[in-house]
Amino acid sequence: MKKKKAQNSSQSRRKFIKRTALTASAITIVPRFVLGKGFVAPSDKINLGIIGLGKKGGGLAKDFAEKTNVQIVAGSDVWSTKNDWFKGHVEKLYAEKRKQNNYNGVSTTGNYEALLARPDIDAVIIATPDHWHAIQAIAAMKAGKDVYCEKPMTLTIKEGQDMVATTKKTGAILQVGSMQRSWQKFQVAVDLVSNGYIGEVSKVLVNVGDPAIPFNMASEPTPQEVNWNAWCGPAPLLPYNNRLSPSISTSFFPDWRLFKETGGGILTDWGAHMFDIAQWALGMDRSGPVRYEPPTDKNAVRGMKMIYENGIEMYHEDFGRGWGVRFIGSKGNLDISRSYLETDPPTILKAALETSKTVLDGSRGNHFQNWIDAIKDRSQPLCDVEIGHRSATVGNICNIAYQLGRPLDWDPKQEKFINDKEANKMKKRKYRKY
Repeated sequence: MKKKKAQNSSQSRRKFIKRTALTASAITIVPRFVLGKGFVAPSDKINLGIIGLGKKGGGLAKDFAEKTNVQIVAGSDVWSTKNDWFKGHVEKLYAEKRKQNNYNGVSTTGNYEALLARPDIDAVIIATPDHWHAIQAIAAMKAGKDVYCEKPMTLTIKEGQDMVATTKKTGAILQVGSMQRSWQKFQVAVDLVSNGYIGEVSKVLVNVGDPAIPFNMASEPTPQEVNWNAWCGPAPLLPYNNRLSPSISTSFFPDWRLFKETGGGILTDWGAHMFDIAQWALGMDRSGPVRYEPPTDKNAVRGMKMIYENGIEMYHEDFGRGWGVRFIGSKGNLDISRSYLETDPPTILKAALETSKTVLDGSRGNHFQNWIDAIKDRSQPLCDVEIGHRSATVGNICNIAYQLGRPLDWDPKQEKFINDKEANKMKKRKYRKY
């Protein structure tokens, strides 16, 4: 086994947990577009638009109203009822969170391009289904907007490459919604692994959901209040089903995530969280595994083996503790998820916390303000476009390997499969004309 060398230098013990402190600064209203494109004065209040006003978009509106000082001024969705609901939702948030009982500064539209055309909007949140992420994010950046894109960042590898290229060309600040990077618990886990507390890592187990499957839902009558052709957009024109895209009154998360036409399965949905943590801890934020070996059973939904160039093995495997990551090292193991952070032996975690004088308090940081701060000083946020692309790529390649049922060799520098034309064709998809 080759010794692991992190591509990014490990955090020193003196910096242990330092990343957790993110504070919002007080700002006043100054229209940014008056000051010139790309310029953000310290006093500038950023005007924000949200594309995709379902369960996630509504939740993000609450997060930004509560945890930042941005001005939410617009929303867009292909559901007319969601547009109507969103305006009232934001006004209620302003009354409850900011004590502004007469806020009426929100307008909505069924056409996201109309939202992007507004010169007074500085930044946008992309909270649509995965098959829309790249198209809308790229359009937003070309329109001069900074972008917060929900995870997984993209549906295909080529989309991720295009988003990275567009970000570099436009200078846009893009944050991916892999918010675990802002959580104290995950920051501690990453520091423990990268600083060698569990010794030399040989294996990583990542338990997330199943690979994507072809769409298989029954057709239901399409509600009049949704532009279904626009919802499907670049994806195939699928039959409508309430579970695929529910109305605003439902409480469940929609099932578009399960299907390869619109998502990457729970494999990429949660993989964008847990593969992301593995990549981060191993120092692979700008790279990834070089070989993917699927299980011999082509019907299997676990068992993918991934091998990094340094010899570390990562497995898509259920280790019996829910969605999470297990790092296996020469001095011990570390398990991390949203509900636990444990080491075996327990003395590893205890000694590390005592050394750093850190008390685990459950802090989730402020992933949202981190993006706003990055916009203001034009720095890179915690989960920038390249990080989001590489983490999404791990899940996307797993889906390809599960589908093809054979080992794949991947060149993370050239971002292509080695000697496999069929796999390389699957790096992208043909968009439907809509």
